[in-house]
Amino acid sequence: MSDLVHHAYLKWMPPKWRGNGERNPLSRLLRKDVASNGPLWLPPVLVLGAIAAVAYADHLVASISLVYLYILPLGIGAIFLRREISYGLIAACVLFHDYDSPRHIHPALRMIDNLATAMCFIFIVYFIQRYVEQREVLAKIIQQQRDSLLKDVELAAQVQRLFLPVGKPAIRGLEIAGMMRPAHGVSGDYYDYIPIDEHTIQLVVADVAGKGVPAALLMSATAAVMQLEANRDRNMLELVARLNTEICSVSDGERYVTLLLAEIDADRRIVRYVNSGHIPGLLFRAQTGTITHMNSCCPPIGMFAEEPLELASENLVTGDVLVFYTDGVTEAENASEEEFGVERLSAIVQRDFSLSAEELVANILAGAASFSTDVGFQDDVTILVVKCDFDSHNL
Repeated sequence: MSDLVHHAYLKWMPPKWRGNGERNPLSRLLRKDVASNGPLWLPPVLVLGAIAAVAYADHLVASISLVYLYILPLGIGAIFLRREISYGLIAACVLFHDYDSPRHIHPALRMIDNLATAMCFIFIVYFIQRYVEQREVLAKIIQQQRDSLLKDVELAAQVQRLFLPVGKPAIRGLEIAGMMRPAHGVSGDYYDYIPIDEHTIQLVVADVAGKGVPAALLMSATAAVMQLEANRDRNMLELVARLNTEICSVSDGERYVTLLLAEIDADRRIVRYVNSGHIPGLLFRAQTGTITHMNSCCPPIGMFAEEPLELASENLVTGDVLVFYTDGVTEAENASEEEFGVERLSAIVQRDFSLSAEELVANILAGAASFSTDVGFQDDVTILVVKCDFDSHNL
Protein backbone atom coordinates (compact mmCIF):
# COMPACT_ATOMS: atom_id res chain seq x y z
CA MET A 1 0.00 0.00 0.00
CA SER A 2 2.83 2.39 0.87
CA ASP A 3 4.30 2.12 -2.64
CA LEU A 4 1.00 3.00 -4.29
CA VAL A 5 0.31 5.94 -1.97
CA HIS A 6 3.85 7.26 -2.25
CA HIS A 7 3.92 6.91 -6.05
CA ALA A 8 0.59 8.68 -6.43
CA TYR A 9 1.72 11.39 -4.08
CA LEU A 10 4.86 12.07 -6.10
CA LYS A 11 3.38 11.80 -9.56
CA TRP A 12 0.15 13.73 -9.67
CA MET A 13 1.40 17.01 -8.20
CA PRO A 14 2.66 19.74 -10.56
CA PRO A 15 6.40 20.42 -10.14
CA LYS A 16 5.80 24.05 -9.17
CA TRP A 17 3.89 22.91 -6.08
CA ARG A 18 6.82 20.97 -4.74
CA GLY A 19 8.76 22.50 -1.87
CA ASN A 20 12.50 22.65 -1.38
CA GLY A 21 13.48 20.00 1.17
CA GLU A 22 16.57 21.92 2.28
CA ARG A 23 14.85 25.26 2.97
CA ASN A 24 11.29 24.45 3.92
CA PRO A 25 10.75 23.84 7.68
CA LEU A 26 8.09 21.29 6.79
CA SER A 27 10.92 18.96 5.75
CA ARG A 28 11.61 18.39 9.45
CA LEU A 29 8.27 16.59 9.69
CA LEU A 30 8.82 14.25 6.74
CA ARG A 31 10.93 11.19 6.00
CA LYS A 32 14.11 12.01 4.08
CA ASP A 33 13.03 10.40 0.82
CA VAL A 34 9.68 12.20 0.93
CA ALA A 35 11.24 15.56 1.79
CA SER A 36 13.48 15.36 -1.29
CA ASN A 37 10.87 14.28 -3.83
CA GLY A 38 7.51 15.95 -3.43
CA PRO A 39 5.30 18.82 -2.22
CA LEU A 40 6.19 19.17 1.45
CA TRP A 41 2.89 20.58 2.59
CA LEU A 42 0.71 17.77 1.25
CA PRO A 43 1.44 14.92 3.75
CA PRO A 44 0.86 17.08 6.87
CA VAL A 45 -2.36 18.44 5.34
CA LEU A 46 -3.60 14.92 4.51
CA VAL A 47 -2.77 13.56 7.96
CA LEU A 48 -4.13 16.50 9.98
CA GLY A 49 -7.21 16.78 7.77
CA ALA A 50 -7.94 13.07 8.19
CA ILE A 51 -7.47 13.27 11.99
CA ALA A 52 -9.81 16.28 12.17
CA ALA A 53 -12.44 14.49 10.06
CA VAL A 54 -12.29 11.34 12.20
CA ALA A 55 -12.41 13.36 15.44
CA TYR A 56 -15.44 15.27 14.20
CA ALA A 57 -17.22 12.08 13.18
CA ASP A 58 -16.34 10.45 16.53
CA HIS A 59 -17.78 13.48 18.28
CA LEU A 60 -21.04 13.41 16.34
CA VAL A 61 -21.65 9.67 16.65
CA ALA A 62 -22.09 9.04 20.37
CA SER A 63 -23.71 5.61 20.15
CA ILE A 64 -20.56 3.76 18.97
CA SER A 65 -16.83 4.39 19.07
CA LEU A 66 -15.16 5.35 15.82
CA VAL A 67 -11.66 5.13 17.23
CA TYR A 68 -10.65 2.53 14.64
CA LEU A 69 -10.96 5.19 11.93
CA TYR A 70 -7.81 6.87 13.28
CA ILE A 71 -5.89 3.99 11.71
CA LEU A 72 -6.18 5.71 8.30
CA PRO A 73 -4.45 9.03 9.17
CA LEU A 74 -1.93 7.24 11.39
CA GLY A 75 -1.12 4.81 8.56
CA ILE A 76 -0.58 7.70 6.14
CA GLY A 77 1.55 9.44 8.74
CA ALA A 78 3.67 6.31 9.25
CA ILE A 79 4.40 6.26 5.50
CA PHE A 80 5.32 9.93 5.05
CA LEU A 81 6.23 11.40 8.45
CA ARG A 82 9.24 10.93 10.68
CA ARG A 83 9.10 8.29 13.40
CA GLU A 84 8.80 10.73 16.33
CA ILE A 85 6.07 12.70 14.59
CA SER A 86 4.07 9.55 13.90
CA TYR A 87 4.19 8.46 17.54
CA GLY A 88 3.25 11.98 18.64
CA LEU A 89 0.15 11.75 16.47
CA ILE A 90 -0.83 8.57 18.31
CA ALA A 91 -0.99 10.52 21.57
CA ALA A 92 -3.07 13.24 19.89
CA CYS A 93 -5.53 10.69 18.46
CA VAL A 94 -5.92 8.99 21.88
CA LEU A 95 -6.60 12.36 23.51
CA PHE A 96 -9.23 13.22 20.89
CA HIS A 97 -10.86 9.85 21.42
CA ASP A 98 -10.80 10.26 25.19
CA TYR A 99 -12.39 13.68 24.89
CA ASP A 100 -15.27 12.29 22.83
CA SER A 101 -15.82 9.22 25.04
CA PRO A 102 -18.99 9.18 27.21
CA ARG A 103 -18.28 10.76 30.60
CA HIS A 104 -20.30 8.23 32.61
CA ILE A 105 -17.67 5.51 31.99
CA HIS A 106 -15.57 4.72 35.05
CA PRO A 107 -12.14 6.46 34.94
CA ALA A 108 -10.32 3.14 35.28
CA LEU A 109 -12.16 1.72 32.27
CA ARG A 110 -11.43 4.89 30.32
CA MET A 111 -7.73 4.56 31.13
CA ILE A 112 -7.68 0.89 30.13
CA ASP A 113 -9.52 1.75 26.89
CA ASN A 114 -7.08 4.54 26.11
CA LEU A 115 -4.06 2.34 26.84
CA ALA A 116 -5.42 -0.46 24.68
CA THR A 117 -6.12 2.01 21.89
CA ALA A 118 -2.64 3.50 22.17
CA MET A 119 -1.00 0.05 22.10
CA CYS A 120 -3.01 -0.91 19.04
CA PHE A 121 -2.02 2.30 17.23
CA ILE A 122 1.65 1.88 18.23
CA PHE A 123 1.60 -1.70 16.94
CA ILE A 124 0.14 -0.64 13.59
CA VAL A 125 2.41 2.38 13.14
CA TYR A 126 5.50 0.38 14.13
CA PHE A 127 4.90 -2.34 11.55
CA ILE A 128 4.03 0.12 8.78
CA GLN A 129 7.22 2.05 9.49
CA ARG A 130 9.26 -1.16 9.60
CA TYR A 131 7.82 -2.15 6.23
CA VAL A 132 8.61 1.26 4.74
CA GLU A 133 12.15 1.19 6.15
CA GLN A 134 12.76 -2.27 4.75
CA ARG A 135 11.50 -1.12 1.38
CA GLU A 136 13.90 1.83 1.52
CA VAL A 137 16.83 -0.42 2.42
CA LEU A 138 15.89 -2.83 -0.36
CA ALA A 139 15.61 0.06 -2.83
CA LYS A 140 19.10 1.27 -1.87
CA ILE A 141 20.54 -2.23 -2.27
CA ILE A 142 18.87 -2.61 -5.67
CA GLN A 143 20.17 0.80 -6.73
CA GLN A 144 23.71 -0.12 -5.65
CA GLN A 145 23.51 -3.44 -7.48
CA ARG A 146 22.13 -1.67 -10.55
CA ASP A 147 24.97 0.86 -10.49
CA SER A 148 27.50 -1.94 -10.09
CA LEU A 149 25.93 -3.88 -12.95
CA LEU A 150 25.99 -0.82 -15.20
CA LYS A 151 29.68 -0.36 -14.45
CA ASP A 152 30.33 -4.02 -15.28
CA VAL A 153 28.37 -3.73 -18.52
CA GLU A 154 30.29 -0.61 -19.49
CA LEU A 155 33.55 -2.40 -18.78
CA ALA A 156 32.39 -5.34 -20.89
CA ALA A 157 31.46 -2.93 -23.69
CA GLN A 158 34.94 -1.40 -23.54
CA VAL A 159 36.51 -4.85 -23.78
CA GLN A 160 34.25 -5.67 -26.74
CA ARG A 161 35.35 -2.54 -28.56
CA LEU A 162 38.93 -3.83 -28.39
CA PHE A 163 37.91 -6.61 -30.78
CA LEU A 164 36.70 -4.15 -33.41
CA PRO A 165 39.12 -2.89 -36.08
CA VAL A 166 40.90 0.42 -35.58
CA GLY A 167 41.60 2.53 -38.64
CA LYS A 168 41.20 1.57 -42.28
CA PRO A 169 42.94 -1.31 -44.03
CA ALA A 170 45.29 -0.26 -46.81
CA ILE A 171 44.45 -2.60 -49.68
CA ARG A 172 45.12 -1.23 -53.14
CA GLY A 173 42.00 -0.81 -55.24
CA LEU A 174 39.63 -1.10 -52.28
CA GLU A 175 37.98 1.49 -50.06
CA ILE A 176 36.60 -0.03 -46.85
CA ALA A 177 34.53 1.45 -44.02
CA GLY A 178 32.58 -0.15 -41.19
CA MET A 179 30.70 0.60 -38.00
CA MET A 180 28.91 -1.18 -35.18
CA ARG A 181 26.32 0.39 -32.88
CA PRO A 182 25.15 -1.71 -29.89
CA ALA A 183 21.51 -1.43 -28.91
CA HIS A 184 22.05 -2.00 -25.18
CA GLY A 185 25.59 -1.41 -24.00
CA VAL A 186 27.09 -4.74 -24.96
CA SER A 187 26.61 -6.19 -28.41
CA GLY A 188 26.06 -9.53 -30.10
CA ASP A 189 27.42 -8.18 -33.41
CA TYR A 190 30.98 -8.34 -34.66
CA TYR A 191 32.86 -7.21 -37.73
CA ASP A 192 36.50 -7.19 -38.69
CA TYR A 193 38.87 -7.05 -41.63
CA ILE A 194 42.06 -9.12 -41.73
CA PRO A 195 44.65 -8.27 -44.41
CA ILE A 196 46.20 -11.38 -45.99
CA ASP A 197 48.76 -9.62 -48.19
CA GLU A 198 49.07 -6.30 -50.00
CA HIS A 199 46.22 -7.05 -52.40
CA THR A 200 44.01 -9.53 -50.47
CA ILE A 201 41.83 -9.02 -47.42
CA GLN A 202 39.28 -11.05 -45.52
CA LEU A 203 36.19 -9.41 -44.05
CA VAL A 204 33.85 -10.89 -41.48
CA VAL A 205 30.44 -9.87 -40.20
CA ALA A 206 28.83 -11.98 -37.47
CA ASP A 207 25.66 -11.86 -35.40
CA VAL A 208 25.02 -13.98 -32.31
CA ALA A 209 21.49 -15.28 -31.85
CA GLY A 210 19.84 -13.58 -28.89
CA LYS A 211 20.58 -10.38 -26.99
CA GLY A 212 22.17 -9.20 -23.81
CA VAL A 213 25.18 -10.45 -21.90
CA PRO A 214 25.04 -14.13 -23.07
CA ALA A 215 25.09 -13.02 -26.71
CA ALA A 216 27.89 -10.56 -25.97
CA LEU A 217 30.01 -13.26 -24.34
CA LEU A 218 29.57 -15.58 -27.31
CA MET A 219 30.38 -12.72 -29.65
CA SER A 220 33.61 -12.08 -27.72
CA ALA A 221 34.50 -15.76 -28.04
CA THR A 222 33.86 -15.58 -31.79
CA ALA A 223 35.98 -12.46 -32.16
CA ALA A 224 38.81 -13.98 -30.12
CA VAL A 225 38.84 -17.13 -32.24
CA MET A 226 38.80 -15.13 -35.48
CA GLN A 227 41.74 -13.01 -34.38
CA LEU A 228 43.70 -15.98 -33.07
CA GLU A 229 43.16 -17.66 -36.43
CA ALA A 230 44.78 -14.66 -38.15
CA ASN A 231 48.21 -16.20 -37.59
CA ARG A 232 47.20 -19.54 -39.05
CA ASP A 233 46.25 -20.77 -42.49
CA ARG A 234 43.52 -18.43 -43.77
CA ASN A 235 41.79 -21.04 -45.93
CA MET A 236 38.21 -19.92 -45.45
CA LEU A 237 36.54 -23.33 -45.35
CA GLU A 238 39.03 -24.65 -42.82
CA LEU A 239 38.80 -21.44 -40.80
CA VAL A 240 35.01 -21.65 -40.58
CA ALA A 241 35.21 -25.35 -39.71
CA ARG A 242 37.63 -24.64 -36.85
CA LEU A 243 35.48 -21.74 -35.69
CA ASN A 244 32.42 -23.99 -35.68
CA THR A 245 34.28 -26.53 -33.54
CA GLU A 246 35.39 -23.87 -31.07
CA ILE A 247 31.95 -22.26 -30.78
CA CYS A 248 30.29 -25.66 -30.32
CA SER A 249 32.64 -26.33 -27.42
CA VAL A 250 31.62 -23.17 -25.52
CA SER A 251 27.98 -22.84 -26.62
CA ASP A 252 25.07 -24.46 -24.79
CA GLY A 253 23.65 -25.81 -28.04
CA GLU A 254 20.85 -23.26 -28.07
CA ARG A 255 22.95 -20.31 -29.17
CA TYR A 256 24.63 -19.97 -32.52
CA VAL A 257 26.39 -17.42 -34.68
CA THR A 258 25.50 -16.34 -38.19
CA LEU A 259 28.60 -15.34 -40.08
CA LEU A 260 29.55 -13.99 -43.49
CA LEU A 261 33.24 -14.37 -44.25
CA ALA A 262 34.46 -12.87 -47.53
CA GLU A 263 37.89 -12.71 -49.13
CA ILE A 264 38.55 -10.04 -51.75
CA ASP A 265 41.50 -10.33 -54.11
CA ALA A 266 42.02 -6.91 -55.67
CA ASP A 267 44.51 -8.22 -58.27
CA ARG A 268 42.26 -11.01 -59.52
CA ARG A 269 39.17 -8.84 -58.96
CA ILE A 270 37.19 -11.56 -57.29
CA VAL A 271 35.35 -12.02 -54.01
CA ARG A 272 34.99 -15.47 -52.50
CA TYR A 273 32.75 -15.96 -49.51
CA VAL A 274 31.20 -18.39 -47.05
CA ASN A 275 27.79 -17.41 -45.73
CA SER A 276 26.87 -19.41 -42.63
CA GLY A 277 23.23 -18.60 -42.03
CA HIS A 278 23.82 -14.85 -42.20
CA ILE A 279 21.68 -12.26 -43.97
CA PRO A 280 22.78 -12.09 -47.63
CA GLY A 281 25.34 -9.43 -48.38
CA LEU A 282 24.60 -7.01 -51.20
CA LEU A 283 26.79 -6.68 -54.29
CA PHE A 284 25.97 -3.59 -56.35
CA ARG A 285 26.92 -4.08 -60.00
CA ALA A 286 28.20 -0.80 -61.41
CA GLN A 287 27.77 -1.86 -65.03
CA THR A 288 24.06 -2.72 -64.71
CA GLY A 289 23.01 -0.82 -61.57
CA THR A 290 21.53 -4.01 -60.14
CA ILE A 291 21.93 -5.76 -56.79
CA THR A 292 23.22 -9.33 -56.40
CA HIS A 293 22.50 -11.14 -53.14
CA MET A 294 25.32 -13.11 -51.51
CA ASN A 295 22.99 -15.75 -50.12
CA SER A 296 23.51 -18.19 -47.28
CA CYS A 297 24.97 -21.52 -48.31
CA CYS A 298 25.84 -23.09 -44.91
CA PRO A 299 24.18 -23.58 -41.50
CA PRO A 300 24.96 -21.09 -38.69
CA ILE A 301 28.15 -21.54 -36.70
CA GLY A 302 27.77 -23.59 -33.52
CA MET A 303 24.47 -25.20 -34.45
CA PHE A 304 25.94 -28.58 -35.49
CA ALA A 305 29.19 -30.25 -34.49
CA GLU A 306 29.91 -30.89 -38.16
CA GLU A 307 28.36 -28.93 -40.96
CA PRO A 308 28.67 -28.85 -44.75
CA LEU A 309 30.57 -25.83 -46.01
CA GLU A 310 30.42 -24.28 -49.45
CA LEU A 311 32.50 -21.58 -51.03
CA ALA A 312 30.86 -19.12 -53.46
CA SER A 313 32.48 -16.42 -55.58
CA GLU A 314 31.65 -13.35 -57.65
CA ASN A 315 33.73 -11.37 -60.12
CA LEU A 316 34.26 -7.68 -59.43
CA VAL A 317 34.79 -4.60 -61.60
CA THR A 318 35.56 -0.99 -60.84
CA GLY A 319 32.55 0.74 -59.32
CA ASP A 320 31.11 -2.38 -57.68
CA VAL A 321 30.07 -1.98 -54.06
CA LEU A 322 29.83 -4.69 -51.40
CA VAL A 323 27.56 -4.10 -48.41
CA PHE A 324 27.60 -6.45 -45.43
CA TYR A 325 25.25 -5.84 -42.49
CA THR A 326 23.33 -7.45 -39.63
CA ASP A 327 19.59 -7.77 -39.16
CA GLY A 328 19.55 -4.75 -36.86
CA VAL A 329 19.47 -2.68 -40.07
CA THR A 330 16.77 -4.43 -42.08
CA GLU A 331 14.60 -5.32 -39.07
CA ALA A 332 14.45 -1.78 -37.73
CA GLU A 333 10.74 -0.98 -37.31
CA ASN A 334 8.68 2.17 -37.48
CA ALA A 335 5.66 2.97 -35.31
CA SER A 336 3.45 0.81 -37.56
CA GLU A 337 5.72 -2.22 -36.95
CA GLU A 338 6.83 -2.14 -40.58
CA GLU A 339 10.43 -3.24 -41.13
CA PHE A 340 13.05 -1.18 -42.95
CA GLY A 341 13.73 -4.20 -45.15
CA VAL A 342 16.24 -5.16 -47.80
CA GLU A 343 14.46 -3.21 -50.53
CA ARG A 344 14.94 0.15 -48.79
CA LEU A 345 18.55 -0.73 -48.04
CA SER A 346 19.13 -1.68 -51.70
CA ALA A 347 17.54 1.57 -52.84
CA ILE A 348 20.01 3.59 -50.72
CA VAL A 349 22.95 1.62 -52.15
CA GLN A 350 21.74 2.12 -55.72
CA ARG A 351 21.19 5.82 -55.10
CA ASP A 352 24.42 6.61 -53.24
CA PHE A 353 26.90 4.12 -54.72
CA SER A 354 29.07 6.96 -56.03
CA LEU A 355 29.75 8.29 -52.52
CA SER A 356 32.74 7.26 -50.46
CA ALA A 357 32.53 4.10 -48.37
CA GLU A 358 32.26 6.12 -45.15
CA GLU A 359 29.51 8.32 -46.59
CA LEU A 360 27.57 5.30 -47.79
CA VAL A 361 27.80 3.70 -44.34
CA ALA A 362 26.55 6.95 -42.78
CA ASN A 363 23.66 7.22 -45.25
CA ILE A 364 22.54 3.63 -44.64
CA LEU A 365 22.59 4.19 -40.89
CA ALA A 366 20.78 7.52 -41.24
CA GLY A 367 18.13 5.98 -43.49
CA ALA A 368 17.39 3.17 -41.06
CA ALA A 369 17.45 5.54 -38.08
CA SER A 370 15.08 7.99 -39.79
CA PHE A 371 12.72 5.15 -40.68
CA SER A 372 12.58 3.96 -37.06
CA THR A 373 12.64 7.39 -35.41
CA ASP A 374 9.58 6.74 -33.22
CA VAL A 375 10.82 3.33 -32.08
CA GLY A 376 14.60 3.40 -32.30
CA PHE A 377 16.93 0.50 -32.98
CA GLN A 378 15.92 -2.55 -30.98
CA ASP A 379 18.90 -4.63 -32.09
CA ASP A 380 22.60 -4.12 -32.66
CA VAL A 381 23.46 -2.48 -35.97
CA THR A 382 26.56 -3.33 -38.00
CA ILE A 383 27.37 -2.08 -41.51
CA LEU A 384 30.47 -2.83 -43.59
CA VAL A 385 30.96 -1.29 -47.05
CA VAL A 386 33.65 -2.08 -49.64
CA LYS A 387 34.03 0.03 -52.80
CA CYS A 388 36.04 -1.30 -55.72
CA ASP A 389 38.27 1.22 -57.50
CA PHE A 390 40.73 -0.99 -59.38
CA ASP A 391 41.22 1.22 -62.44
CA SER A 392 42.25 4.34 -60.53
CA HIS A 393 44.90 2.30 -58.76
CA ASN A 394 46.33 1.02 -62.04
CA LEU A 395 46.60 4.53 -63.30
